[in-house]
Amino acid sequence: MLLGLFLPAASAYADDDDPYRISGNVQLDGEPLEGVRLTIDGPGGEQEVETNENGQWRVGVPERNADYTVTLDEETLPEGIAVVDPEDETPNVKEVTVGPGGRVTVNFFIGEGQRNVTSFFDQLVARVVQGLSFGLMLALAAVGLSLVYGTTGISNFAHGEMVTFGAIAAVFLVGPASLALPWWLGYPFAVILSALLGLVLDVILWRPLRRKRVGLVQLMIVSIGLSLALRYTFQIFIGGGTRQLPGASEQKIPLFGAVQLSVIDMASIGIAIVVIVAFALWLTRSRLGKATRAISDNPSLAAASGIDVDFVVRVVWTLAGGLAGLAGILYAYYRPGIKWDMGAQVLLLMFSAVVLGGLGTAFGALVGALIVGVLVEVSTLWIPADLKYASALFILIVILLFRPQGILGRRERIG
Repeated sequence: MLLGLFLPAASAYADDDDPYRISGNVQLDGEPLEGVRLTIDGPGGEQEVETNENGQWRVGVPERNADYTVTLDEETLPEGIAVVDPEDETPNVKEVTVGPGGRVTVNFFIGEGQRNVTSFFDQLVARVVQGLSFGLMLALAAVGLSLVYGTTGISNFAHGEMVTFGAIAAVFLVGPASLALPWWLGYPFAVILSALLGLVLDVILWRPLRRKRVGLVQLMIVSIGLSLALRYTFQIFIGGGTRQLPGASEQKIPLFGAVQLSVIDMASIGIAIVVIVAFALWLTRSRLGKATRAISDNPSLAAASGIDVDFVVRVVWTLAGGLAGLAGILYAYYRPGIKWDMGAQVLLLMFSAVVLGGLGTAFGALVGALIVGVLVEVSTLWIPADLKYASALFILIVILLFRPQGILGRRERIG
């Protein structure tokens, strides 16, 4: 039986003025099927949609001339019905391209047959692995955010834009319509530029404000204004669409069970682990790292003991910028794609990781980021993917009700 997916006359799942979209109509023996769930993955991230009472569905996508993966969830089909195609091992998964016209349709064949059902345990393992990958990327950004807070007391709401800057620098250095540098040269240079951004912001903005003894609330408001200014500056340079880094659509390799990772995914995990270990060694073994921890514990006492607080804070801002830039590059592959507001989309998750691990503690931010990453991915087993970020924030609230200082934080007496 043919399951026709074609452009519907009307739909409740996307606006009529969406310039580019993927749409369809799900029917069985001429009758519409309601509540069939489909997942559309590609530039702009993953989207989920369900057919309405007329069997229709439609989603808006951010760009044309791009590849997307449409997956029909067989678990939402009627009992005894499956997507079947003798010539296709995964008939419920289709690769489609939104062409110059901005519209695309897909055809599935369904009928009586045995479903390829992935067990809950295999799905859980796959989500945990994906969550650890996301958590390691998030940790790179959250550690820098936590160090800045620990040494200066600033809640930097512009940290998300530092993440975005790293990805934008990478696409201008390595992308096909740019300098087209080799990745092994362009990506380290993008991280260096991100570190320089952190240094420049400290020199021209944060250090003068610190010397004027501006209050923390005022500094936080300044960071919000800086965030908005940088975000819309990025939009001027790259527009509102999504750009891709080389290899973003690389085929995933089955590893074990339902776990599938591309070579870039595995490289991202390896890079994040190496950088985090190197950073931990620097923080615990080097003289400068110990000075950073001392300032985080007690800035006044550290200054009285002869530590150059301004110099250490400048190093912290530089490191935070570099780590955020690297996180932006890895996040551009994770999404996949680069958008002008991509950093703002994960800003609350970074703050969640910092607060969950313990304010001002770098290792706490690492632990918090891993927990948030796993929770975000595992939660999609029960809730729609569009709400997965909300699950981490909900868990954060619950944990802080019982341990306000965070996992690795310590209780402090106020007043």
